[in-house]
Amino acid sequence: MRILGLDFGNKTIGVAVSDPFGWTAQGVEVIRRENPNEFKKPMRRLAELIEEYQAEVIVLGYPKNLDNSEGERCEKTKDFGERMQRRFPKVEIVLWDERFSTIAAERSLREADLSHDKRKSVIDKMAAVHILQGYLDGKSKA
Repeated sequence: MRILGLDFGNKTIGVAVSDPFGWTAQGVEVIRRENPNEFKKPMRRLAELIEEYQAEVIVLGYPKNLDNSEGERCEKTKDFGERMQRRFPKVEIVLWDERFSTIAAERSLREADLSHDKRKSVIDKMAAVHILQGYLDGKSKA
C-alpha cells in the first residue's frame, strides 16, 4: 500500500507518493486546474493515481495560518477533502498541517540551483513531497 500526498491550490494540485514501505516521499506530478471551481478533471486524474499506486490513504496539506488559526484556504481545502471522500469512500483522507511546506520546498529547489522558471514549474510537487514526508516521519515516531 502506498500513500498519496497532495498540495491543493487554486490552480494546481501537487502530488507525491510514498515508497511501498511508507518511508520516503517522491514527487509525482502537478495536476493543473482550469479554475478554482473545476474538479472533474483533477478527480479523474486522482482516480487514476489511486488505482495506479493502490493508495488507501491521501494526506492533504492543510494550510493553517502561522498562529494556528484557520482561514479561507482551510475551508477550501476541507471542501476538497470532503469531495474526495465522497468520490473515493474507501480511501482515508488525512488533513496534515502544511505550514512551511512551500517554504521548505522553495529552499530545497534554490539549493539545487534551479532557475526561477524551473522552480515555479515544480514547487507544488515539491510541497506535496514535504507534506507527505512530514506525515510519514510523524507516523514512524508514533
